[in-house]
Amino acid sequence: MDILSQIGFGILAVVVVISALGMILSRNAVYAALLLALNFVSVAVIYVVLGAPFIAMVQITVYAGSIMVLFMFVIMLLGAEMLPSQEPIHGQRVLAIILGVVLAVEAGVLLVVRGSLWDLVQPFNPQAGNPAALGMALFTHYPLLLIATGFLLLAATVGAILITRGETTSSGDLISGKEQ
Repeated sequence: MDILSQIGFGILAVVVVISALGMILSRNAVYAALLLALNFVSVAVIYVVLGAPFIAMVQITVYAGSIMVLFMFVIMLLGAEMLPSQEPIHGQRVLAIILGVVLAVEAGVLLVVRGSLWDLVQPFNPQAGNPAALGMALFTHYPLLLIATGFLLLAATVGAILITRGETTSSGDLISGKEQ
């Protein structure tokens, strides 16, 4: 990577981290979804900087396009920005902090084993742009990222289920947590 690509990657990495933190810390669901969209677009630009335009296009169309439209639709339909701010699972903040520390330790070990951060960010080989080679590269060279993505999608699914789950009364009517 030349110096300009490294500087661009560094700036985009800061944008990705700040938008992810803003999304997590935002109390408004709509703002959190918009920050997630910014995160997806920033990651797509990182893919372009790394020389993987196909993956960037997939990132934009699938995540920033389709998934974000779905998230915004569900947020607006359910009125999730009006939900009470109580923890649905007791102790989830402590568990999240513990898992965050474990992830940071794993990332640190990975950096120590690989040698430097720039060894982790290597351009994608354009000759290996077919789907089979892409799959082999993901499963052989980037298994930690693939596993982290799987856990992220699992957490999003569980979160969506917990947000949309309502309490039922004895007659089976759903109540939204507000006094009726």
